[in-house]
Amino acid sequence: MTAHLAQAAVAVPLLGAVLAFLLGRRNAGAYALAALGTLGGLVAAILLVAQQLTTPVAQHLVTVGSLPLGPALKAPLELRVTPPGALIAAVALFVATCVQMFARWYLFSDPRYRSFAATVSAFTAAMVLVVLSDDVLLTLVGWEVMAWCSYLLIGHESNQPGPRRAALKAFLVTRVADAPLVVGLAGLAMGARTTRISEIVTAWSTSNLDAHGTLRLVLLLGLVCGVLGKSAQLPFTDWLPDAMEGPTPASALIHAATMVAAGTVVLAQFLPLLAAEPTARLTLVIVAGATSVFAAVSAFAQVDIKRLLAWSTISQVGLMLLGLGALAPGEGADAALLHLVGHAFFKSLLFLLVGWLAVVVGSTLVTRMTGATRRLPKTFVPVTLALFTMAGLPPTVAFVSKDAMLENAVRSQSDGHVEGLVGFIMLALIIVGTAAYSARAWLILQHRTVLERRGERQVLTDSHTVRDVDIVEMLRSTPEVNEFGEEVDPIEEIEEDEVLPRPGVSVRLALWLLVLGGVFGGLLAFTRLFDIDTSHLNLAMMGASVLLIVATGLVVRIMSLGQLYGDAARRLPRHIPLAASRGFGVETLYRTLVTRPVLALARGVHRLDSGVDAAATRAPGALARAGKALDGVHGRRPATGLSWVIVGVVIASILGVTLW
Repeated sequence: MTAHLAQAAVAVPLLGAVLAFLLGRRNAGAYALAALGTLGGLVAAILLVAQQLTTPVAQHLVTVGSLPLGPALKAPLELRVTPPGALIAAVALFVATCVQMFARWYLFSDPRYRSFAATVSAFTAAMVLVVLSDDVLLTLVGWEVMAWCSYLLIGHESNQPGPRRAALKAFLVTRVADAPLVVGLAGLAMGARTTRISEIVTAWSTSNLDAHGTLRLVLLLGLVCGVLGKSAQLPFTDWLPDAMEGPTPASALIHAATMVAAGTVVLAQFLPLLAAEPTARLTLVIVAGATSVFAAVSAFAQVDIKRLLAWSTISQVGLMLLGLGALAPGEGADAALLHLVGHAFFKSLLFLLVGWLAVVVGSTLVTRMTGATRRLPKTFVPVTLALFTMAGLPPTVAFVSKDAMLENAVRSQSDGHVEGLVGFIMLALIIVGTAAYSARAWLILQHRTVLERRGERQVLTDSHTVRDVDIVEMLRSTPEVNEFGEEVDPIEEIEEDEVLPRPGVSVRLALWLLVLGGVFGGLLAFTRLFDIDTSHLNLAMMGASVLLIVATGLVVRIMSLGQLYGDAARRLPRHIPLAASRGFGVETLYRTLVTRPVLALARGVHRLDSGVDAAATRAPGALARAGKALDGVHGRRPATGLSWVIVGVVIASILGVTLW
């Protein structure tokens, strides 16, 4: 039964995508087919989670059978269900179902909604395949399908140049990073003579380090490079903020529980090999930690709330990868995977809520989003809880996962691993940065609107200029009269309540389920799904992290006092937000180091190719002209000596043949 459930978790969303694209003639039909696909996969994944709660044992499951590649390479094409893997698959499918429901409202009149709904289901099926895969071939299939689907989702509004450019940029950057990943996976599989991931890990863990140590390090670094690209880590960070050109539901799916988080899952599957290579671990810790800190600073300085969330995603994914790299050998990846689950809850919730608020206020710019939750009070509580969860305040899931990663780094450092020390320092900086941009976003969204501030300022002005309160009261109490001094009956003004757009009841229920998952998801650490040591809690370190978060929030609050829009980032020099909105020149660096040299090389090759083609075209004519020129010089009569040489050669040949 477990095999059928795992297969259904992948196949049902994929089937829903195919049916929605082929049979969904109208938006309603496409929505029904695509949403039923993700919902069916969710039911199968929930049953898998229930099984793992009772018997938490990894199980190998056959899919379509082995590929006949001969004795040199076995390709069983199997799935592998683990307790964290089953939960991650269920969370990814749940987030996808919420996105499908929200997108039906958000893109209600979109003429290309059918393709969007189908792509979301296919995208989710690919992510679930990567999570449950125990075969590098299946992993690569899911990895590549996610790349193509992300291209379609980001470029959904392909009639506009911005989405087209962002989609192409995301596709090309991840393609470049995927090249070493493919080489790494292929090398690991060929060395182990199998594509089964669990057997690859075993084979390379027991191989001769003197003979294969360097090769294993190079292949693992290739794997890390691919993960960094898909997770938008340095030097591949620039594509993810630009991906905000896509629809908000697409951003919620890509940033929360699918493509960006897939790298953490893949590295967790190869964690024993990573733990055996200190150089690879240290590289991962430095790059992921630096990316996370850099992204936190960028998020704090953004002038657009949606881009703030994009940079926060880069920071949070860097935190997950940092948690993997800072582990001591023999430790599990459960803390990082728990943070992945929590991130799926609160980040998808934030993107969907920001999309709802943007429909009301008309933009995601800070200047328009200020006070948005005051205009739409029903969003205040979920927005507050989501931002508090992202900041890592207790008892949220991010608080539990961050504390677990801190304790893992401390244990690694105490064992003498430099990765643990570097990881601990980076984690402390990330906690501060996360609290800063979370507090800034909350202060902006709940700040008094421009009209409210102007009204209060006018009241204060009137209170200072009008000195005789009795006259004011007399004027207020005196009835209004016309030009003849006759009392005029006041016309009662009927105030109509403003009708603001809002999604349906089912969508709002799904948003509240995401809220509950983020707030109470930390309880998952106490279940059989995760192997996290909760019996020896470091209360001093937990308290210190909470105090650090609160102190950071207070500093941000002080910075926001007296600032327009309640934006603490306005305290920064003006050039910093401008540079942050441009990615601090990362795109310019790309153009200088990559784009311009490649284009120059392409132009050179084009000129060379054109020159060769032109020369080949002109060559026959030139030869003909040269022949005609030589024709006038030669008399067309062979020399006498040459004639006797030819006769001699013929005679010698005849004699040689007859006498042999």
